[in-house]
Amino acid sequence: MWFTRWRRSLVAIDTIGQPATEGVKPMLTKTTAHLIAEAKGRIETLAPAAVAAELDGGDVLLVDLREAEELAQHGSISGAIHAPRGMLEFSADPTSAYHRPEFDPGRRTILFCASGGRSALAADVLRLLGYTRVAHLDGGLTAWREAGLTVERKERAGRQTSEGGRGMGS
Repeated sequence: MWFTRWRRSLVAIDTIGQPATEGVKPMLTKTTAHLIAEAKGRIETLAPAAVAAELDGGDVLLVDLREAEELAQHGSISGAIHAPRGMLEFSADPTSAYHRPEFDPGRRTILFCASGGRSALAADVLRLLGYTRVAHLDGGLTAWREAGLTVERKERAGRQTSEGGRGMGS
């Protein structure tokens, strides 16, 4: 009995919905892989060694976009500020109530995440916000670690420890 009522309600929904969608063509959709590939075509992508060289050479804002849980579990690159991807636009926009003074559209800004997808999308968004010197770390923290570069871990007592091979500039 319940099945018959349920089936009738589905038929009624289908009947009601058909005229509303008649003649409407389905939207073309893209995957996140498509969006990331398109973003990478519009932004500057840096290898870990290039990011390390820039960090050694000057005034660079290095931004870790990962979630707090990722940061706590996997550590971060020395000198990076934490600005989660979900708040980046607000942190970077000087007109936003959530603007952070570290962000400056004219300052060299390098973004990273775990593997490079979020940072590619984020760099593209900052470009749209007028950031002219923005780039992202290709392969993210994973590539940084695989290149033998140092990752800092925050311990519960507030101490920092380093792991990895050579330092940033080596």
